[in-house]
Amino acid sequence: MTSSAGSSRPSVPRQKQRRSRRRCGRTPGRDSPAPSALGDFQTLPLEIFQMVLNYLSVKDISMLSMVSKTISGRLVNYISTSSGSRRLLLQDFHQELPARREGGSILEHYRALGLLLKRCTLLLPTRDRLKYVHKVLSGVSCFKLNGCASPLHCLGLQCYGVFLQILTAGWDELECHRVFNFLWDLSNLGRKVQTVVSSKPGSARRLELRIRLFCRGVLLSPGSRRSDSAFWLTRILKPWPMVNQARLLYIIFGPVSSRDGHVVWQKMIEGPTDETSLKGLADAIKLLYGTEAREWTADDVISLVDELSVVPQEWLMENNARLLLLSGNSICFTFLASKAVNGRAVELARLMVFMVLVCEKDLYCMDWAVKMMQKVCKVFSSPWERNNFLQCLENSFARMLMDMLQAVLAGERDEEDSSFLNLFHLMNAQANFHKEILYLAMGSSSSIS
Repeated sequence: MTSSAGSSRPSVPRQKQRRSRRRCGRTPGRDSPAPSALGDFQTLPLEIFQMVLNYLSVKDISMLSMVSKTISGRLVNYISTSSGSRRLLLQDFHQELPARREGGSILEHYRALGLLLKRCTLLLPTRDRLKYVHKVLSGVSCFKLNGCASPLHCLGLQCYGVFLQILTAGWDELECHRVFNFLWDLSNLGRKVQTVVSSKPGSARRLELRIRLFCRGVLLSPGSRRSDSAFWLTRILKPWPMVNQARLLYIIFGPVSSRDGHVVWQKMIEGPTDETSLKGLADAIKLLYGTEAREWTADDVISLVDELSVVPQEWLMENNARLLLLSGNSICFTFLASKAVNGRAVELARLMVFMVLVCEKDLYCMDWAVKMMQKVCKVFSSPWERNNFLQCLENSFARMLMDMLQAVLAGERDEEDSSFLNLFHLMNAQANFHKEILYLAMGSSSSIS
């Protein structure tokens, strides 16, 4: 049946009708606002947002900084405010409180703060990052080289050190060079080091102490990786001539007074010292000799050790021998071999006798000294040189025994009766040393027969 003309309308293809409905209809979400980079914080006024941050730990704020660039920018502004500074820049460095809201010590607090600023400044160039960090920390007087009135009882420089350690972790060497140069100029460390290395040892005791604490607390922060410590120690030492390097090394790692913390310059000259007084120097030497310190050759380190042994005057030979033993087999052998190669047999023999004495006193295995002597003997280019060294070794034993015996007979005694005690140790050292040689010789002859 045909429909009437008034009620008829042209038919529209079904596909076009669907397309028309899609064109005319409203797409879900088209008129809703775009999601904000602040998320739910978009609805909060800035003052309320900052009040919320006061209830978060530093670690939580650090995690929040990674949500978006916008939030990170707000956190950067918050850290710069007076309330943010009071909240984050804790300054009770002179007493360690037992428990904070973050659940740790003030060192852990600044470690977390270092991570926070590392994340907040991630997109900035190194120079701008350093300027911002300096702006944030500039109000903390205990972070400055001369900023604290009681540096020996202050954790400020250690907190600054762990902060920088976290901030610069993973930075390439060029960036770390910029960090060092920035700190070097900021603290005027170059001029201060020049003062102490060019003046009479001990004449600037307070400045020596400040430099020691700053270098050990900030640049050579405890817990740093060996490669990082080697880098910073190299930066501290390398600008100076060898004689100044040795003086600076002694200032940073040498023995100090338990009473006032000042460097004890006469410790190595006045009498035999203990391992504790030499451990810091030995660890620094091992660090420079290791593979992590790429800018140092074996000759550099040996020359540094040689120069160190006359700071501020020539050390007692026993202290030289103890330092070499603490520095490890490789450095010890290299140092002794250099004397053998340079024809200094008498000096080498005397040093070897004192190493035997230290082994006896400090309860090291005497066969170590015998094996070290064997290795050194292989360095000599001819049998005559080797035999000459062995003769010098026995002569040194005899001469030292006679000197000590003469001191005992002359009645040169102190409260500890050290002259008699030294004679006792040397006689035992010689006996045990030759006993190990006999064991070695008899063992070799038995194997041959």
